[in-house]
Amino acid sequence: MKQTRHPQQVSDIFSRKLVCCSTDTSLVDAVRLMQVHNISAIFIKKRQEIVGIWTEADCIKLDFTDSNLKHIEIQSVMSSPVLKISCQQLLCDAALIFYQHSVRHLLVIDNNDLPCGVISISDIVRNQGLDHYLQFRPIKEQYHKDVLVVPSYLTLSEGVEMMRERTAQVILVYNQQQDEHGIITQRDLLHLIVEPDSNASCWSFASRPLYRVSSKSSLFDAYRLMSTNNVRHLVVTDDLEIKGVLAIEHLVNEIESAYYSELEKVLEQRDIDLQHSQRNLYLANKIIDASLDGIMITQQNGVIMQVNPAFTALTGYQEYEVVGKHPRILSSGKHGKNFYVKMWQSITQTGVWQGEICNRKKNGDLYVEWLTIIAIREPNDDELVYAAIFSDITERKTAEDKIVQLAYFDELTGLPNRRLFNDRLTMALAAAHRNNDMLAVMFIDLDRFKEINDSLGHSAGDELLKMVAIRLQNVLCEGDTLARLGGDEFVVLCEIDDISAVISLADQILNNLNTPFQLEGLEVGATASIGAAVYPDDGLDSETLLKHADIAMYRSKEVGRNSFQLFKPSMNARSLERFAMMSRFQYALENDEFELYFQPKQCLRSKAIKGVEALLRWQDPALGIISPAQFIPLAEELGLIVKLDLWVLNNAGMQLALWQQQGITAGRLAINISACHLSQGSLSSSVEKMLQRYNLSGNCLEIELTESSFISSFSQAKRELWQLKKMGVQIALDDFGTGYSALSYLTKLPIDTLKIDASFIAKVPDEYGNSEIVAAIVAMANSLNLKVIAEGVEKLAQYSYLLELGCDVIQGYYYCRPLTQRQWLEFYQLQNQPTVIS
Repeated sequence: MKQTRHPQQVSDIFSRKLVCCSTDTSLVDAVRLMQVHNISAIFIKKRQEIVGIWTEADCIKLDFTDSNLKHIEIQSVMSSPVLKISCQQLLCDAALIFYQHSVRHLLVIDNNDLPCGVISISDIVRNQGLDHYLQFRPIKEQYHKDVLVVPSYLTLSEGVEMMRERTAQVILVYNQQQDEHGIITQRDLLHLIVEPDSNASCWSFASRPLYRVSSKSSLFDAYRLMSTNNVRHLVVTDDLEIKGVLAIEHLVNEIESAYYSELEKVLEQRDIDLQHSQRNLYLANKIIDASLDGIMITQQNGVIMQVNPAFTALTGYQEYEVVGKHPRILSSGKHGKNFYVKMWQSITQTGVWQGEICNRKKNGDLYVEWLTIIAIREPNDDELVYAAIFSDITERKTAEDKIVQLAYFDELTGLPNRRLFNDRLTMALAAAHRNNDMLAVMFIDLDRFKEINDSLGHSAGDELLKMVAIRLQNVLCEGDTLARLGGDEFVVLCEIDDISAVISLADQILNNLNTPFQLEGLEVGATASIGAAVYPDDGLDSETLLKHADIAMYRSKEVGRNSFQLFKPSMNARSLERFAMMSRFQYALENDEFELYFQPKQCLRSKAIKGVEALLRWQDPALGIISPAQFIPLAEELGLIVKLDLWVLNNAGMQLALWQQQGITAGRLAINISACHLSQGSLSSSVEKMLQRYNLSGNCLEIELTESSFISSFSQAKRELWQLKKMGVQIALDDFGTGYSALSYLTKLPIDTLKIDASFIAKVPDEYGNSEIVAAIVAMANSLNLKVIAEGVEKLAQYSYLLELGCDVIQGYYYCRPLTQRQWLEFYQLQNQPTVIS
């Protein structure tokens, strides 16, 4: 391949006259040094290293009225850092730096990064060889029109200040008496530093006569006039009237335009006269150098002849490190011999090959590139050369992989998501059908995960999910699929030989999860409810299997959590019943299908009624009587539990108002409130509105809460309960001893009453442990001045035992079952208790 003529470089024209001074040199000494060497810029050194530059253009920044100007050290006014350019770079690169940074001097460094000279805008203008271009370009509008003209009597310091304000390179001075103009440039201000006289007039300091050029002249005429008289500014006139000032920078701008013009011509001619056009070949090299794609040109034997800067940027290899070597230095070793055989077969047959290839950078990193290899045969030459053009597509491939990851994998745990699991399940079912195999689908749902999320925060919940995913993976066999469907739901797909394998795997999972997790310095338990369905017994398609495994999982939750259930057909009927209940619940709530029952409580001392508890009941026309144990969790799941609380609260208020009208004095009416209502911070407001609506006193109402109500937000619960106490409402702690018991609650919260759970009362007085627990609760309550209510009292022995202990109140079948409104009125009248001390 024929070589192009060497493009003009910085080394061809730069000046080796590099004048420097130290950082502590005074400004006036630095200026004198510049005048001695007839230079417009001086470099400043510190410990043999150039750290700044000061040019005549910096004069405009000085305060010439400062008496200490002569003593200012050059380092306080220098510009830093110094812009540098390699002597091997092209002149067009230097012109671009001048243009981008609006500077007039660059420090030139050699191949060892050592300073070796200086290059200025003037150097470029004098060496571009574009005189013929300037000759045909008229001055026209290529000059500064808005030139400052000052009167001759203006002081020099005032003139300099005006130059500084307008960032002007020159000002014109007009002497009205002599009808003559003079000019002051930035270079002139150098003399003012050496011989300061800021009070002198601008006229005494201005250069004159002016060098003038007609606006109709060419830029070449202007350039020749500047060169002849060694000036950088000309006054542009039109019929002897001053129009403005032309600076050498205008010529530089025109020369840059000339560059682009010449390059465009080369582009138009390159296909026609490539062999004989030096400009076209120069352009081709510029395109190669500027290309963002890496380009490598090799001889027919594969030896590298040339690479471009993008090649270096993409691979890390400098040109001198690869020229003369074989491209195999880039090989990653990821492609076998057949890959390269097919590549060269394509190049030989068609002259081109395109495709993805994995190569290795100088630092050892692998990257994927899109590579095009073209065979080029020069005219009148039998020798082939090959051009390899490539771009790094590693990021694009990574992005594609990321898209696949997001589309098919869970972002938090890295497990397959629902889409990928369904794909694998469909494929596994097809294979199982062909081979007559068995498959199992297991649904795994963490128990009470919401409580962990609410109490420790979502970030802790996310960490727990990741740890659970790792434990589940450790239990599974190779070939099994574990996926996260969302939230705390996981699903497993595995091949099995018989049903016992499913049971064994479920036991392993439950045992593995039973070990507490270390989470934010705490030991956190995370049990799971598991349900499984087996192909082909429980379903022949993916939708049926997933549905049946889900039903079995819900059955595990119903029987007490931390357990495993295999799908049974009866569960399907139960699931349909639950679905029907969900469909009916909203309608029942909106249409008052719920009803309040009333269970009176008895004072053990006076044997009188000591308050009444309102109990919610639901009798659906189609489903029959539905237990609160079924529809209360359903309300929580549907997000309607607070709405249900409000229904109970409102109806309780209506009953209390009715009882007052009827003269019934049976103590406080107790209602059960959900933890969700308390945590939302709206309970006290709801109660207050109800009391105002029915004109009731808070003394007639008691709110029953379980210990779990305080777990998620203790401070919020505390504020709400104190608001209730201010209204006179009593607070009872229900099911005491069965939840997250923390005795500190009893002193920190405004609790009035403890209700001993029926599970303890059922085993007294016969069972030793339970009897002691009940006795301890009663004793503790008495010492804290808290009332005690024993729930679930059904036998005389229990009644007698509690009476002996000093328990305040009992509630249960022994005294009275829950009653409808009519039954309650009859019971109250039968007791014939017109007044009861509350």
